[in-house]
Amino acid sequence: MNDVQQASLFGDDPAPPAVAPPVAPPQEAPSPPKRKARAGAGAQVQPAAPGAQLQALAGTLPSRLHLGTSSWHFPGWQGLVWEGAHAQPTLSRHGLKAYAQHPLLRSVSLDRGFYRPLTASQYAQYAAQVPPHFRFVVKAPSLVCDALVRGEDGRALQPNPAFLDPALAIESFVRPALEGLGSHVGALVFQISPLPLALLAEPEALLQRLAALLHALPALRPVAPDAVVAVEVRDAAWLTPAFAEVLRRAGATYCLGLHPKLPPIEQQLPVLRALWPGPLVCRWNLNRLHGAYGYEEARGLYEPFDRLVDPDPATRAVLARVVAGTTRAGHNAYVCINNKAEGSAPLSVQALAEEVLRLQQAP
Repeated sequence: MNDVQQASLFGDDPAPPAVAPPVAPPQEAPSPPKRKARAGAGAQVQPAAPGAQLQALAGTLPSRLHLGTSSWHFPGWQGLVWEGAHAQPTLSRHGLKAYAQHPLLRSVSLDRGFYRPLTASQYAQYAAQVPPHFRFVVKAPSLVCDALVRGEDGRALQPNPAFLDPALAIESFVRPALEGLGSHVGALVFQISPLPLALLAEPEALLQRLAALLHALPALRPVAPDAVVAVEVRDAAWLTPAFAEVLRRAGATYCLGLHPKLPPIEQQLPVLRALWPGPLVCRWNLNRLHGAYGYEEARGLYEPFDRLVDPDPATRAVLARVVAGTTRAGHNAYVCINNKAEGSAPLSVQALAEEVLRLQQAP
């Protein structure tokens, strides 16, 4: 990719191009008849039949693009992802196979392991439910990624002596994930929780600790050829050239975290530029309208997550450009979207796919 193409990819154009006609919002499935949610066997969770337009859209996407959501257990996705009404526990246990048959959903963010490490056998159960092309974005456990030990209410209790501990990261996360998921690993994400001021005040020591962790990790590609290690943060103080250099030297990448605790997507792109060329990992977590602590507010406004409530076309347009440029250059792109980003993760995925298609068709 030449300098002009790279500038376009990362938003350095001296003048913005003419705005193309807006892409029509994705067609929302008609509301199905309300039925009582069932808690039956997994065989009852069947995929929703995709329309011809959705199948055609999926056929246009690059094979290296893996779009997905954060988990799959939402009853409100009836008609979008699966047929019939199902209770959340049923979908948690049995919904992944139906989810993975959706033509656009080629990935999912496994966030469950952040709260408690998963075993290799648990990962293997997930891998057995998805097709060969499916890739998982997997979050490392908080016992490695949070500098603080927290109570059940989330309040900090004391410093975490295992923060960024390489041996613990390998034994509790990397090895079980590789053993259980195998070639289905797309990205192993170390999402570093908000840090206390005392640690942020010593950036060099913090970066040395991160570097020690990353360099200690085993090679992923002998087991998972498409896999990459990514680091996601929750403090803007991380986003420096020194941080990018630590990632580059370790062969890791930055997980683009679209969250109100961080600057907007355009202001995070310099980190990706410093790591170019390479894969893209992105987790679109929460609409900026709701602020840094707005998950509960967004949940209350957006449930049952069956429509786009607060579309964010500006963020989507920039993200689509980075996705298109990354895959066009022959690199993988893993993008997982939360319901709290716009109101319905499957519909956000569809809207992003349509924007990527528009860029592919542009002269």
